[in-house]
Amino acid sequence: MEQLIATIEKGQPFFNAIARNKYLKAIRDGFISVIPIIIFSSIFCLVASVPNIWGFYWPDDINNALWKCYNYSMGILAIACAATTAKHFADAQNRDLPKNNQINFISCMCAAIIGFLLLSSDTIATDAASGFNTTYLGSKGLLTAFIAAFVTGIIYKFFIKRNITVKMPEQVPPNISQTFKDIIPFSVCITVFWVFDIVFRAAFGFCFAQGVIQVFQPLFTAADGYIGLAVIYGAMSLFWFVGVHGPSIVEPAIAAALVANMTDNLAAFQAGQHASAVLTQGAQYFVVCMGGTGATLVLVFMFCFLAKSQEMRAVGKAAIVPVCFAVNEPLLFAAPIVLNPVFFVPFVFAPIANIWILKIFIDFLGMNGFMYTLPWTVPGPIGTIMGLGFQPLAFVMLALILVVDFVLYYPFFRAYDAQKCAEEAEISQEELAAKNAEKAAKLNDAFQGKADAKSVAAGAAAEAVEAGAPAASAAPAAEATATSDLNGKRVLVLCQGGGTSGLLANALAKAAKERGINLETAAEAYGNHVDMLPDFDLVVLAPQAASYLADLQKDCERVGNKCVACRGKQYIELSQNGDKSLAFVAEQLSK
Repeated sequence: MEQLIATIEKGQPFFNAIARNKYLKAIRDGFISVIPIIIFSSIFCLVASVPNIWGFYWPDDINNALWKCYNYSMGILAIACAATTAKHFADAQNRDLPKNNQINFISCMCAAIIGFLLLSSDTIATDAASGFNTTYLGSKGLLTAFIAAFVTGIIYKFFIKRNITVKMPEQVPPNISQTFKDIIPFSVCITVFWVFDIVFRAAFGFCFAQGVIQVFQPLFTAADGYIGLAVIYGAMSLFWFVGVHGPSIVEPAIAAALVANMTDNLAAFQAGQHASAVLTQGAQYFVVCMGGTGATLVLVFMFCFLAKSQEMRAVGKAAIVPVCFAVNEPLLFAAPIVLNPVFFVPFVFAPIANIWILKIFIDFLGMNGFMYTLPWTVPGPIGTIMGLGFQPLAFVMLALILVVDFVLYYPFFRAYDAQKCAEEAEISQEELAAKNAEKAAKLNDAFQGKADAKSVAAGAAAEAVEAGAPAASAAPAAEATATSDLNGKRVLVLCQGGGTSGLLANALAKAAKERGINLETAAEAYGNHVDMLPDFDLVVLAPQAASYLADLQKDCERVGNKCVACRGKQYIELSQNGDKSLAFVAEQLSK
């Protein structure tokens, strides 16, 4: 097993390169930016539809008002996604351009929206009114939205990089000059989309967005099968297990299908048909990732209540609350689960078993698939029941999934428990109790614990250092650095989803407050940081985002601030020790 993991780890540089791909990152970050639209609209969808299960129907005026809010938000999801993807893609393109000659992302967003509308919508004109056909402006148009955003960004970069722009005299104010600078790339973008739309419609008789759906439909169908689902969610867990953030690689490829399938399920249910799609956002949030990546909900309860090892019980008690809300980094790093050969099999295969059980219930028992979206932090069992519309079969399926996950994890849990008990038998009870009490206290303070030396993304951070990136260090000399200079400083901590970054940000804020230091900290997801950078003095990358250090350096160079990446074990220590974390920040700022 260790040899298998070592072999997989050799591919880590390649996996990191995929995760850093600017096209995939733009899709991921652009899609994350519109998730509030999806969740907000689903609230109205739930209120309008769920009461129907018990035979209650809203009056027509209330029902129409509820669906209007849904249609006016979810119904234009692709328009918003075209803009947000274009913005993040422009940010990525700007890293390769001089800081005094950058793409105006606002102009880029406007061009992408117009281009998308040209490619995806028909004009509706009657004697009474006129407007757009909205068929492909929602989830069905997401793939076209991504294409429009990329084409726009490529065209803008071509003209801005070569200074093929309208140039104004120096006396003209910069904001006016920027407006004229955007005229040529903006005009070329719209012209390209307009001409392409005319040619495409003339050749095929329908809009480009419809053609994209027809081309990708076989792939969507294959992805919704048993093999496709196993490949998708097995890969997501596998990447995470060896230290690469799996969702960063997998989700961009399936983002459009996740939302489109859920929309199709809702439409089928409203039409009295079977909602048969399995690959949906709700399924990923609450079935595949029940308790976080690896479906670790049952595992944390085993640690907490069934473990004989005192250390494992301490980890379980400290991690059980965050894991219930799908934040399982405390368990992954504290047990550890990541790069632990004992848990490789259940960590990869439990999510596959879960999604297969869901598909069996949908295909053979007639249960409807997920129709409603809730925030990913909703506890898995609650999200499953609500996302499936309180169907009776959903309760049966949930119970079966929990049993199967227990059966998959239990033998490996027992093996690891025995291993830990053997280790604990070699030290005195007093020393063991003190060690576990200290570990539990640190976990409760920072939602984190002792990590393995090979903790997540250590290899990526090491590669960045070897390539000439600034090496993060928390050497003893740094601990003696005066922290009084931190007054008035601002530190931004970044991770993949904005959860793990809060560990260090909170530890810094708490330590600074206790010592009377005016230090401001913030935590955010990587990808949402570009516009925030000018407001901070130092940016710290959490371990699972360490592979983005080279790109972050370019971002920071443009605004003149500093950045550093932490390794896994080092990040844990900094999250646990206020003096070390403050000294670390002081050291980085003094360089």
